[in-house]
Amino acid sequence: MSAKLCPKIILEGTRLTFKTEVAFTLNEHPRIVGPRQYRYHSPLVSGEWCAFTNYPWGRGLINFEPQEEALAMETYHTWARLFELQRYYSWIVDRFHISTRMYQLRTYGRDYPFRWLEQRLASLGFHLVFCTRTPDSFAAARAERLKVSGKPSQYDDLQVFVEEQALLRRLVGESILPTLELDISDNDVPGAADRIADWLEQTGGLWAR
Repeated sequence: MSAKLCPKIILEGTRLTFKTEVAFTLNEHPRIVGPRQYRYHSPLVSGEWCAFTNYPWGRGLINFEPQEEALAMETYHTWARLFELQRYYSWIVDRFHISTRMYQLRTYGRDYPFRWLEQRLASLGFHLVFCTRTPDSFAAARAERLKVSGKPSQYDDLQVFVEEQALLRRLVGESILPTLELDISDNDVPGAADRIADWLEQTGGLWAR
């Protein structure tokens, strides 16, 4: 087994499950990316980037509109090819194709199974972490998020997140990727990162195939 660490992790979950906080913690976790004496370029990317519109909180790879389907699918093919071309690199992805399936199903009733994408991701050793929380823990998570949010109105209706999580759980269950369901109800981000590191070590997900 190579000593070079190059895990490939996709974090999925509805909002307020602290995916981004976990992603940043993983990106500096010595058991995930190795000991770092100085900071360098981060292998952290996101499907939540609103790169299809020229204004904040616009559309992107997850919440694209029907007329942008070709753009979204080409973007997914491009990401897949980039991952394949740089297979001996660490990749941490904050929301990706499962979130796209969830949003498109809820908003437009359109499903994108992405089996072709998952087959390519699986061959590269990608692992899926499904971040969840109990329904009654969303309120405390919202209170914490409102301290820093630039768009607090998106957290007004917590029932939306409960419903999204239920759909995400079904979609995650259909994935062919190795999957860990991670309960973040206690808001313990460092502890969550440690649990992910334990799981990746046990499953061989820290090293390239």
